[in-house]
Amino acid sequence: MITQEQKEYAIRFHGHFCPGLAIGLRAADWALEHLGRAQDEDIVVLTETDMCGVDAIQALVGCTFGKGNLIFHDYGKTAFSFYCRRSGRSARLVLNPSLSRKPDDERTRLQQKASAGELLPEEEKRLDELRRLQAEQMLSIPLEQLFLIGDVREPLPQRARIQGTLRCECCGEGVMESRIRFLDGKQVCIPCLEARKNQTGLEKEV
Repeated sequence: MITQEQKEYAIRFHGHFCPGLAIGLRAADWALEHLGRAQDEDIVVLTETDMCGVDAIQALVGCTFGKGNLIFHDYGKTAFSFYCRRSGRSARLVLNPSLSRKPDDERTRLQQKASAGELLPEEEKRLDELRRLQAEQMLSIPLEQLFLIGDVREPLPQRARIQGTLRCECCGEGVMESRIRFLDGKQVCIPCLEARKNQTGLEKEV
């Protein structure tokens, strides 16, 4: 189980304690028990969400963007695929959909008011209390009930590699060579390509 010290470290890393961070703590707990902590790039996680829980995985498992062993696919799913290069073990943890909150529950209503800047002081205090209570609940749910644990769906990502830098012929900025795109015979960066598409309605790269 995640220790109090680990929990507090993840909270400091993230900035606050919330249900999302608690989910990440539990995923990190599974990874530490079954795969260990990353020494370098030996442990890899592919996350399908950018929610709060990813910070717990970065803090405790040692998978980070900078090392290249934290891969983000923007699928909008609370799902984490863990891989161990040394042992070959892997698993995909998906938040059990039966745990999803009802859209009209009290916390959702207060969060909507918070987003609109309409929370009263007593409502803000109540929202913090509800977040803390739900986060603690996430820490107590048996792991096999919190997550659906199965086989990974994607192959083990390749190791991070140093790539050359090319110059965008539109903005003049340096770009990693694998991110260069071609437009009208010029090598361009992705933002310049997108800007051109928006200006001309261009649907495809040339």
